[in-house]
Amino acid sequence: MRILLLGGTTEATGLVRRLAEHPSFRPTLSLAGRTAAPVAAPFDTRIGGFGGPEGLARWLEAEGVAAVVDATHPFAQRISHNAAQACARLKLPLVALRRPAWTPQAGDRWHEVESVAAAVPALGVAPRRVFLTVGRLELAAFAAAPQHAYLVRTIEPVGEALPVPDLVAIAARGPFSEADELALMRDHRIEVLVTKNSGGSATYGKIAAARALALPVVIVRQPAPPAVEQVGTLEAALAWLEAHRAASTRRGV
Repeated sequence: MRILLLGGTTEATGLVRRLAEHPSFRPTLSLAGRTAAPVAAPFDTRIGGFGGPEGLARWLEAEGVAAVVDATHPFAQRISHNAAQACARLKLPLVALRRPAWTPQAGDRWHEVESVAAAVPALGVAPRRVFLTVGRLELAAFAAAPQHAYLVRTIEPVGEALPVPDLVAIAARGPFSEADELALMRDHRIEVLVTKNSGGSATYGKIAAARALALPVVIVRQPAPPAVEQVGTLEAALAWLEAHRAASTRRGV
């Protein structure tokens, strides 16, 4: 059964490993291409966009894809909506493997905002030491607040993405433990964390560390996903695929 796996998350990486053990499936992993050295997959990998929902629909039809799994990042709105439109047009089964968003716990000091741009004024006018983990592509918004001292962590090198006078950049890929995040924040005398509500466990350590240090967190809410079928675990995604494979076999597809 030909399937397309839209990846880019730890959940997608886990699903890649599990699919490699299932000879009944012939998957293609699709990545946006924003990371120079993505985790290798033991099957076909496609890098780059499709050309909107129309281009994706043409690719799915040409490749004979029978089902799509969207395991992209919760903030990867464009590809998720494109997949929903393309699959609806072709009447292809689509499931989203969605990690639950983080929720505030006792002791958290969250200030929720609707976008990364809205996080900039939420920092205030007075200079602060900011731990910034919103991804390289959205760093430029913080150039409007050069009075702050920024500790920035991204997968790819920051380069010239954030032209401010006081910047420390770290290139690293999670997961990150709470203990390591505590040490990092203490070493850099962090006063506020700015992050996206990405959900999952791989990067939750910074949220727990901020709670332990009683630090405020400016956190960007997850955007609303398209209205498609959703599952929350790798096992559920595999069961969904197996059910559709069995159904297509019964139909002789």
